[in-house]
Amino acid sequence: MAGEVSSHSISNSEQGDSPANRYLRELLRQSEEQKIPMRAENSGLLQELRQRAAYDVAQQQMPTRKDEDWRFTDLSELREIHFLRVQPAKLSPADIAPFVLPEAQQSCIVFVNGVYEPQLSDTSALPSGLFVGNLAQLRVEDSFEAIKYIARQEGSKEVFTALNSTGFPDIAILWAKANAVVEAPIHLLFLTVLGDSPTFCQPRGLVIAEKGSSLTFVEHYAVIAEGCSDTPQNRAYFTNSVMEVFVKENARVNHTRNQRESGDGFHIGKTAVSQEKNSHYTCNAITLGGKLSRHNLDVWQKGKQTETHLNGLTTIGQEQVADTHSAILLAHPHGTTDQLHKCIVDDRARAIFNGKVCVPKDAQLTNAAQLNRNLLLSPRARVDTKPELQITADNVKCTHGATVSQIDSDELFYLQSRGINADDARHLLLDAFAGEILERLPVASLRKALAQCVACRTYD
Repeated sequence: MAGEVSSHSISNSEQGDSPANRYLRELLRQSEEQKIPMRAENSGLLQELRQRAAYDVAQQQMPTRKDEDWRFTDLSELREIHFLRVQPAKLSPADIAPFVLPEAQQSCIVFVNGVYEPQLSDTSALPSGLFVGNLAQLRVEDSFEAIKYIARQEGSKEVFTALNSTGFPDIAILWAKANAVVEAPIHLLFLTVLGDSPTFCQPRGLVIAEKGSSLTFVEHYAVIAEGCSDTPQNRAYFTNSVMEVFVKENARVNHTRNQRESGDGFHIGKTAVSQEKNSHYTCNAITLGGKLSRHNLDVWQKGKQTETHLNGLTTIGQEQVADTHSAILLAHPHGTTDQLHKCIVDDRARAIFNGKVCVPKDAQLTNAAQLNRNLLLSPRARVDTKPELQITADNVKCTHGATVSQIDSDELFYLQSRGINADDARHLLLDAFAGEILERLPVASLRKALAQCVACRTYD
């Protein structure tokens, strides 16, 4: 029997009563009022989880630029808007058709304003040994097990992550059983339908790849809008998302995160990944949308011979702000990490990259590489970059670096000397810069669509 659970806990802490903290308490109040479809048998566990998260939020303060992790990202504009908890909305198959990947026509689940819409979803192409749906659809015994994974990662007490745990309206679950091999890409589509007033939504996902399994999935955030969603339409909204990924022994997960919020959207997202021994995890994080966005990507290598690949591309213009904070934490020998994050910044936009790799004494024979490359297309564009290695192990191979540059005039001259006009030469160089990341995406139609978006955004 299905029921609904909401969270109500003490939300008045002894934190300061600044306007920023009053704003956080109001978000917490609205989160606690959110209900989630749930079997009655699970209500106690979920209630406990949400109350614990609400307590964690209540003990914290709203981040400001005085906090080291937020010193380049100003949330004051977000705090000026009174957001209301998002309400359910209905869409037709025709509404979602432009968003569904051709390769995932029969392996796509859709969430509208954070709530699962089974009539818009199709998983008929997926094999046995794989569950794709929401928590309410799981068998009772599996639902108890799934709840044990929710909000159990390190970092779950971070203020926006805990806020999501307090008030997510539903949860997408992708669960591959032991040795299941899934060839088709799985599309997790999270759509926002704008209301008459600014709205606040907290989508959530849980991915479990058990021992020896293999899967590819695309996590996609978008908005229903008229025309190109990049164009601001003075309709503000706030998405606060969390995706938790558990990669068990010898499992492989290829994860693409496609953030395409509108030019009015505020997006704060958390990706928390736990890897066991001999596992492989790849994250391709694409950030094009949002007036202000922040992606917190945390990976914990919890076994020997784990392998992590992080690929990122941020392409922003106008007055967008896009912040990527990543942390890879190794704890065992023979770990491998490789991170390449690129930013293309135009107009008066600002990109932030802070990448941390921690290699403690126990993580001997680690091979870690990190590189952040940034391309500024305007004299008023800005990037703040901080690649960071923290190493106490003494038998490792670790490199890191960052570059900030403009389009190379010598390269432009070379192409023009071969008969290519200046505009085409510029676009060839931009395509090559972005293409190094886009060509790593496992879904061909997505590679093509994003290449077109990048070209459109950088057209001069």
